[in-house]
Amino acid sequence: MAACPRGCTPAVRLCQRLNRLKTLDDDMMATSLKRCLSTLDLTLMGVGGMVGSGLYVLTGTVAKDMVGPAIILSFLFAGFASLLAAFCYAEFGARIPKTGSAYMFTYVSVGEIWAFLIGWNVILENMIGGAAVARAWSGYLDSIFNHAIQNFTETHIMQWNVPFLAHYPDILAAGILVIASFFISFGVQVSSYLNHIFSTISMGVIVFILVFGFMLAEPANWSQKEGGFAPFGLSGILAGSATCFYAFVGFDVIASSSEEAKNPQKAVPIATAVSLGLAATAYILVSTVLTLMVPWHTLDPNSALADAFFRRGYSWAGVIVAVGSICAMNTVLLCNLFSLPRIVYAMAEDGLFFSFFSRVNPVTKVPVNAILVFGILMATMSLIFDLEALVQFLSIGTLLAYSFVAASVIVLRFQPEKTSDKGTASTSPNPNAEPSPAPSESQTITEDSGELKQYESFSDKLQLVERQKTAERRGVGQLKAFWEPYLGRLLGDCEPGEVVAFCVLTLIVSSVSLCAVLEFGQKQLQLPLWSFTTLLVIFSLAFVGSMTLIWIHEPQTNSKTFQVPLVPLTPGASILINVFLMMKLSPLTWIRFTVWIAVGLFVYFGYGIWHSKEGLRELQPKDMAARYVVLPSGSLVETVQSVQPEGQMDSAHHMTPSSDSTAEEYTGKR
Repeated sequence: MAACPRGCTPAVRLCQRLNRLKTLDDDMMATSLKRCLSTLDLTLMGVGGMVGSGLYVLTGTVAKDMVGPAIILSFLFAGFASLLAAFCYAEFGARIPKTGSAYMFTYVSVGEIWAFLIGWNVILENMIGGAAVARAWSGYLDSIFNHAIQNFTETHIMQWNVPFLAHYPDILAAGILVIASFFISFGVQVSSYLNHIFSTISMGVIVFILVFGFMLAEPANWSQKEGGFAPFGLSGILAGSATCFYAFVGFDVIASSSEEAKNPQKAVPIATAVSLGLAATAYILVSTVLTLMVPWHTLDPNSALADAFFRRGYSWAGVIVAVGSICAMNTVLLCNLFSLPRIVYAMAEDGLFFSFFSRVNPVTKVPVNAILVFGILMATMSLIFDLEALVQFLSIGTLLAYSFVAASVIVLRFQPEKTSDKGTASTSPNPNAEPSPAPSESQTITEDSGELKQYESFSDKLQLVERQKTAERRGVGQLKAFWEPYLGRLLGDCEPGEVVAFCVLTLIVSSVSLCAVLEFGQKQLQLPLWSFTTLLVIFSLAFVGSMTLIWIHEPQTNSKTFQVPLVPLTPGASILINVFLMMKLSPLTWIRFTVWIAVGLFVYFGYGIWHSKEGLRELQPKDMAARYVVLPSGSLVETVQSVQPEGQMDSAHHMTPSSDSTAEEYTGKR
């Protein structure tokens, strides 16, 4: 290997530190938290995280302004796109039952700084989501009392007219967040019981809406007289799908809870699938009822369901709908307050965030410091910030986390298993090969044929031995045996999983390029038709080609937990959808995102990189060296020994020649 110039050594070391992976413990079920959640608990958490105010507000807004009755198809497409992301979360939640969700999944497969940035964005996402829901909860309750709370606050307390801030301090929203944080700090079982109560009431109200709503349905509301089923066409359905996609945000609370699940290997995949299915069914059926009860173009975007029952002469039903709406928002609030402290706890536990937040209460077994501090911060945001200013920033962190988790699934699926030994650490080019018996012992590999063959150099002999070993067993991350004769010369010398990692990077870049051309090519960039078509073809071929190269490598097949089907197609499609939705976000959202990332980098380089537990682990002497010697008899001898300090390397590399002949030697880091 070519020597690195003296000036590049610090840069290489910094790059290695930024991209180091998290080492998982042998006992994945060991935790300082309390494992007490069942499959039902996780399922209701998932339903509570997804079925919130969107069911009562979003359905009316999208149906009236964007889609019409075809909102059913929009929710169907959005549910399918969410299912792709949910599959990825389910695999990681079952395989790595640790709290932290997207942060943890990125840390074990992509690298430290990427994991920190994902966790940093998920923290902001949960804070904004909780504050926005609290303000919506306050506003909905205030509307029932004819805005008496708002009028009292503006008259007797205070009001202000500042951009991006609310017109008055929402004391009710801040109060509900403080109270909810107080209850959640009592333990995961208290949170689960509260979620059970509110979820049961919410689902009961949904059943009432469906039964009573179908009794009042009028098929004529879908007729051509009222505009037809899809008045905005296919473009309206797709635009509605992009908006409806955010209705399913919230299933990641299941993955965040995996460290507190009794049997995460089974509970996480089942709860994810069932909760997403229930949420999609609820959204589709409620949208059907809503557009059949009254003409879609007459819907009230602010309170579509309650207004629909009122206009049909059943104003009392609006009270039931209001109760269901408040209970649904309570469940979303609880899920945000439940997920956020656990992500903070996971980052603090790894040393990337302040250690104050990694303390777990010995009685309640929850990170109480993180719960109370971030609960108060969330309450402060809901007190002073405007709801619309908050929601505009919500989506980008979610989509970025989905994309990184999908990429992590591909990387980890084609990555050899890493065994962590307490005493010595040794790896082999073949991931399935048996480890060396002991540092003092040696392994000899000889040819099976009886005749003696001559080799011009050590590299020829080494390549032959590697080919013999490869023919016996194809390791994870290596080319499949069928493709070895065709692509072996080009890709055969790469480390296991190296080609796949490069292809994942290519897949992400081609996705961004393809979506950028689709979104901005003809309007903002005003590309001519031939240029637009050529770029589409090039980036599409790059996307398909990278997935094909990934597919021709050997994946892991011995996992006992849930695995995403059709890899790399499923996570690849999820990345493409997420990137496309990110391209539709406003420029102001990207500016805010850039500022938040800059703040995160300041925190990471100021604290996280210096206190990372993986960095401290690297200081422990674990490296071993392997020495390969080609003897005159045609055998390849491998010896393993500890790496010496730089001052002793010369003496360590010295070898006394044999009395009868000379030998070639190759020393490499293991």
